[in-house]
Amino acid sequence: MIVINLDVMMAKRKIGLAELASKIDLTQANLSIFKNGKGKAIRFSTLSRLCKELGCQPGDILEYDEGDDTNDDRE
Repeated sequence: MIVINLDVMMAKRKIGLAELASKIDLTQANLSIFKNGKGKAIRFSTLSRLCKELGCQPGDILEYDEGDDTNDDRE
C-alpha cells in the first residue's frame, strides 16, 4: 500500500493547502483528494511540481508500506 505523506511535508514547509494548490496550478479539491490518500493516481508532472515547490524528493511524499493492501485493486 502506498502512504501519502504530503500533509507532513506541508507542515514541515509551513504551507497550507490553498497556497500550495495555487503555486502548483492544481485545484484545492484535487490536491486535497491526493493529500488524503483518496486518489487512485498522480501524474508525474504534478508530483514534479509538488517536489519542486516543497523542496523535497518523491520519496518524501510517497511511501510504500508492506502492511495490509486492502485497497489494492488487483486480484
